[in-house]
Amino acid sequence: MKLLPEILRTREPGKIAYTFLNEEGEETASLTYGELHARAASVAAELSRTCEPGDRALLVFPQCPEFIIAYFGCLYAQLIAVPVNPPRRTGIQDATRAIVQDCEPAAVLTVSSMAGLKSTVEQLVGSPQWIAVDEVPEAGFEPLPVTGETLAFLQYTSGSTSAPKGVMVSHGNLVANQEMIRHGFGHDEHSTVVGWAPFFHDQGLIGNVLQPLYVGATAILLSPMAFIRRPLLWLETISRYRAHTSGGPNFAFDACVAAARGGVPDIELNAWRVAFNGAEPILPATLDRFARTFGPHGFDEKALYPCYGLAEATLIVTGSRKDRGPRTAEVDADELAQGRFVESPGGRILAGSGTVLPGEELRIVHPETRKPCAAGEIGEIVVRGGHVARGYWKKPDAEAFAGGYLHTGDLGVLADDELYVVGRLKDLMIIRGRNHYPQDLEHTAQHAHPAARPGGSAAFTEGGKPVLVQEIRREHRLDADELEVTGAIRAAVLAEHGISLGDVVLVRAGQLGKTSSGKIMRAAARKRYLDGGFARHRKD
Repeated sequence: MKLLPEILRTREPGKIAYTFLNEEGEETASLTYGELHARAASVAAELSRTCEPGDRALLVFPQCPEFIIAYFGCLYAQLIAVPVNPPRRTGIQDATRAIVQDCEPAAVLTVSSMAGLKSTVEQLVGSPQWIAVDEVPEAGFEPLPVTGETLAFLQYTSGSTSAPKGVMVSHGNLVANQEMIRHGFGHDEHSTVVGWAPFFHDQGLIGNVLQPLYVGATAILLSPMAFIRRPLLWLETISRYRAHTSGGPNFAFDACVAAARGGVPDIELNAWRVAFNGAEPILPATLDRFARTFGPHGFDEKALYPCYGLAEATLIVTGSRKDRGPRTAEVDADELAQGRFVESPGGRILAGSGTVLPGEELRIVHPETRKPCAAGEIGEIVVRGGHVARGYWKKPDAEAFAGGYLHTGDLGVLADDELYVVGRLKDLMIIRGRNHYPQDLEHTAQHAHPAARPGGSAAFTEGGKPVLVQEIRREHRLDADELEVTGAIRAAVLAEHGISLGDVVLVRAGQLGKTSSGKIMRAAARKRYLDGGFARHRKD
């Protein structure tokens, strides 16, 4: 089994591995496989002067070639890389502070423009070696030998339900999951990938950076901010480079549909074969809108590729089949509330998340007894395979990895070999003996009134009663309309789900915290609600 350091050294040196674009779509930098190897060796030589194998190295970068160089420099020197969210203008995020203190880095890898961050990091962890990768002199270095059991990096969880935890990903985990992606996506050295997900996120690193290298292909990379400011630049890039594969969370597809209302540029999407949708709940309506909007521009609905994964499994767990398109199921809503998957024409529509991939075992078990569920019974998704990580940093005996299986904390069901993910175990709302999934209530609320902001809801229970916090669109002002909006939300939730909301809180846009992949942090929202921390929306 070849591991990533060896794979990089055997790639065609002159082939372009990565091309970076700015917010105007202009090429700003490129990196060949040979340049990546040479510069990574130089970083490894610098690290080896003061660090020991097994030390942690913090990676603090914008979306740039130096991140990838630093990552492979760590692999070459046998340091454990720890990618983190780069600081904002207002300072280091709380999650990043927690990661720095948890991993106790011996080195910080960054670029010279971030030198001002040094004193802040030193206040947290002392004086780690500080390396500006863009200033490292050329030096030779023979990569240290690694095995499949050697830790490659710590992928910290998003913190959507708890404090971030460092998932220990080994070299063996990486290649096992890369092979699953290669098989599922149908990749080879000609499969150009376009991506914009941040490198500190598993989708950005494992999918958009490491997968192209694993198969010897080329990646075209944008920054997350470029996508946020110009969603259609993503599709323009796919068209320009005739990309085989690109994707993102569900909200990214909705953002493109919304942007298309102002007109679609001259694009041709017929080369796009794998449009993966993962990292957050997949909405059937989103898939349909995207296909209808961009079908006239060459997009084939069969390219839509729903998938499911999590950091604890390195990245991917299940995925659609290439050229098959998404699967959906119409199910009885009442049966679903009782924890059963019963198909019923005209019922609630669920989007599938694909099939089990080679090299893994997936089961649905009862969350408490952990015994296998009967056919059609919703339970916890558990996984076993070479891609399942070695546990959490400083928490090797965590319950999530007990019994040789990864207990994902996600609820789902297998039907006709398709996995349907219905919610998170920790987020499940049990009201009068019926199961309700917060994303369903949130989806209903966001469509109950034009003032409700899409993607801006958090539903949870307090004292046995359901609470919904709803952000209001920035352009909408409320005064006498406040009762109208809350009334519309209450009525829609009652009609759709048969429950009365205990409280509806309307707040300004941007008050609900989200993870790097766009997931609402419901636990944080509940805590803020209990602390009285939400500023209720009022007219300016």
